[in-house]
Amino acid sequence: MKTAIIYVSKHGTTEKIAHQIQQGLGLETELIDLKNNAHIDLSPFDQIIIGGSIHAGMIQNSIKDFYNKNAVSLLEKRLGLFISCFYEGEIAQKQLEKAYPEVLKKHAISIKVMGGEMLIDKMNFFEKLIVKKVVGITQTDSKIKIENIQEFINEMRNS
Repeated sequence: MKTAIIYVSKHGTTEKIAHQIQQGLGLETELIDLKNNAHIDLSPFDQIIIGGSIHAGMIQNSIKDFYNKNAVSLLEKRLGLFISCFYEGEIAQKQLEKAYPEVLKKHAISIKVMGGEMLIDKMNFFEKLIVKKVVGITQTDSKIKIENIQEFINEMRNS
């Protein structure tokens, strides 16, 4: 089954997760970074996975633009949705709920929060200041959920 993993990654965490999903799904999986590919032909793919990161409570606009522009095609494919976000529990679930429209969430085979990272060394001064004040973090920290990534892979493979 030919799969496209379409993602945007600001500091690299979502890209890292996309690579892990690609490795888990196998050879016929193509990574497509929306930063470098504004127009994507979805017709060769049987399965589409969309992933983005949460910043200030919102998924990137390029992800929103992509799914709004391609909604009809996405509903004709097997679909998986994920976010990377540093928060856990109820806050992370609320961010996942806001990240994608209801019609795509209902159609998706798997929807997961994959955890996230605070990569302080990749942030600009303003981002560091906000992270320190809002989250209270002053050094790099990782909360990637390997088990969620594996569940996602299994669900996309087996459903």
